[in-house]
Amino acid sequence: MKVTVVGAGAVGATCADNIARKELAQELVLLDIREGFAEGKAIDMMQTSALLGFDTKVKGVTNDYASTAGSDVVVITSGLPRKPGMTREELIGTNAGIVKSVTENILKHSPDTIIVVVSNPMDTMTYLTLKTSGLPENRIIGMGGALDSSRFKYYLSQELGCSPADLNAVVIGGHGDTTMIPLINHATWNSVPVTQFLSKEQQDKIVSDTMVGGATLTRLIGTSAWYAPGAGTAMIVESILRDEKKLVPCCVSLDGEYGQNDIAIGVPVVLGKNGWEKIVELNLSGDEKAAFAKSAEAVRSMNSVLELA
Repeated sequence: MKVTVVGAGAVGATCADNIARKELAQELVLLDIREGFAEGKAIDMMQTSALLGFDTKVKGVTNDYASTAGSDVVVITSGLPRKPGMTREELIGTNAGIVKSVTENILKHSPDTIIVVVSNPMDTMTYLTLKTSGLPENRIIGMGGALDSSRFKYYLSQELGCSPADLNAVVIGGHGDTTMIPLINHATWNSVPVTQFLSKEQQDKIVSDTMVGGATLTRLIGTSAWYAPGAGTAMIVESILRDEKKLVPCCVSLDGEYGQNDIAIGVPVVLGKNGWEKIVELNLSGDEKAAFAKSAEAVRSMNSVLELA
């Protein structure tokens, strides 16, 4: 198996490190536009192989897409973070150009690949990749829901005093502070509803903390997070390459599911060797359906800016 990670920044490098440590692929290519940057990261990772005991071959390249040929999965983390004074339109326009160019170059050498999109704004970049790549929709996956759900489990575990691994909890909707929907009424602790253990005030706090989870980290460390985004992306790659059939919230194309069409947004999907293989429709309450529709409307508004790209 071969995996390419485009973008050797903090998220891309952390994702690559997780993939290498788990030996998910025989070969991993780390690509970046900065001269020598990916090469240096790759050498650093390879120098841990004797210490950690993995045999994945990690190769760093500067803008050399020929080296990515034959990749089974490609992760796209490329793009700029939003800077002070930058409008939403400017951010989308810049990142849309980057993601579109990366996708075109990747497909020249790996036409049968599965693409995992991490670049922000993630729902819009996933939608762009769907519309411009020509790939079947099941081979385009946005990472956001996996990360948001992991954060949801963290905040639940803090209030419950339990292991996050004992929790089942999902976040659907857009990957944004105001668009994600942590489904507290569907969350369970080893099959027991978490609402049985938590007051309404605790539940509301967990939902609120989850929704601003990314912004909280940005405020604390001065930049976007990378450990959990990198690990979440690697988990998606693992489920695909090992055909694990994991049920994971991801940003995918909807065709009538949840009452939505012509949009990429977070919903639970089964991940396997073909990419996302099935969308699972949850039995949502009236309020949850309304929240999802509102989230979809916000994502569509973001997508409309793509015309400027």
